[in-house]
Amino acid sequence: MKVLIYKRFERFWHWSQALLIIGLMVTGFEIHSSYYLLGFEKAVNLHIVMALALIVLWLFAIFWHFTTGEWRQYIPTTEKLVAMARYYAFGIFKNEEKPYKKSLSAKHNPLQRLAYLGFKLLISPVIWLSGVLYLLYPYWPKLGLGFLQLQPIALLHTAAAFAMLVFFIAHVYLALTGKPFYEYVKAMITGYEELEDEAKETH
Repeated sequence: MKVLIYKRFERFWHWSQALLIIGLMVTGFEIHSSYYLLGFEKAVNLHIVMALALIVLWLFAIFWHFTTGEWRQYIPTTEKLVAMARYYAFGIFKNEEKPYKKSLSAKHNPLQRLAYLGFKLLISPVIWLSGVLYLLYPYWPKLGLGFLQLQPIALLHTAAAFAMLVFFIAHVYLALTGKPFYEYVKAMITGYEELEDEAKETH
């Protein structure tokens, strides 16, 4: 049956975050002189604006997750974890049936839960904190942060950015593994997805 599985804010948050992350990666690589597109100064200014916008978006998303109870979707589980790992490694290329059935109460399979939890609790906070410290560098002495060194903070920020890039590429790839290939992307646009009867699903 077709049900509304992704709420309006969830979809807004997802696509806004995607656009901001893409923009941050584009400007970030230009800041590191990987190519010339906007010019260094414009790239820096745009990077800062989008970073602040992403932080605000994350704060709203955190509030939404806790007030709606959606944070429970990211609680790790080992049930069918090995089966999902095997599916993504081999089964998906053999057109095998996916060993996990999505439901309203469990939107993410065990591997997705781990990946999203890592994104939210590791990658995002590191890139957030290092980015804010980077931005406040001229004020470190006044803030009592004079003991910090800029290079380790910059390297940490860059490492977290590459981790986010890897996550982004994997996320896009897996988002296109539906049947048909656009199934999951369409669901994140409309909010609706075909699910089996909740009573018949196994989690």
